[in-house]
Amino acid sequence: MNFSTWGLTGTLVTEHPETMAYATTRLWYWIESMDEACNRFSRDSELSRLNASAGQTTTVSPTLLRAIDAAVTASTLTDGLCDPTVLPALLAWGYDRDYDEVRDRVDLNEPPVVAPPGVGAIAIDRVERTVRLDPGCQLDLGASAKALVADLVADEVAERGGIVVEIGGDVAVRGAGPSGPWVVGIADRLAITGEEPRVRIAGGGVATSSLTTRTWRVEGRLVNHIIDPRTGAVADGPYATVTVAADSCLHANAFATAALLWGEDAPYHVAQAGWSARLVRRDGTVEFVGGWPVEATT
Repeated sequence: MNFSTWGLTGTLVTEHPETMAYATTRLWYWIESMDEACNRFSRDSELSRLNASAGQTTTVSPTLLRAIDAAVTASTLTDGLCDPTVLPALLAWGYDRDYDEVRDRVDLNEPPVVAPPGVGAIAIDRVERTVRLDPGCQLDLGASAKALVADLVADEVAERGGIVVEIGGDVAVRGAGPSGPWVVGIADRLAITGEEPRVRIAGGGVATSSLTTRTWRVEGRLVNHIIDPRTGAVADGPYATVTVAADSCLHANAFATAALLWGEDAPYHVAQAGWSARLVRRDGTVEFVGGWPVEATT
């Protein structure tokens, strides 16, 4: 089944046809729940209200707390490079509305440096289910929340058979397909041509981050949506696209994003974590690290 959400395309496939109805129900449950909790573009979302109440202690829903926990985990695993507190910097660079509108703007100026405060600016009380953001701290949970949804749906359906959940190129895989490991396509752009490399995946997650999928111009310079939390600047490393295979979609997403910021050290960090990756340099050269899955020819 193909679907669309958050301006992205997605795919849901189950090993057994009779499982699809249940999988579809769980997919839309989590998409709708996460949208109500984490959509920074909606003034009515929990996240927007939390960001507006920085400096105050706020009671949050289990879904938002789960999403914040996932984002903090992603940050911890990547030495702070996958940082949910980059929103003020992202807004400063012009990503303050739907991407289609941002892409077409021509009036953006180079912003002043906005250094993200890091996850230390987030105080979580899991017993009372409250969150307090330091003044000036604002969260963007989009990337990790998307990966989290894929994992949650896959985990819930896995007891009924194999499943693949893909949202905007982030993939969660559980169990086997009808004829063995699932075949997953790897894309480095939003438009799919059908000629992308494909790999066989038996479980876990696969995620791709790219400097080429969401770009716009600031004073004539092409910029992207990946913020380096060390500087507040947009990513400008040697790799244009990184795909990581890990034990979950959340972990794969975090390391794929961080790899674009680690630069030449990215292969080392991915391998040290025990994951594998396909890294594409700006000149198109492809490199592999770890036990990258076998690329499928059919």
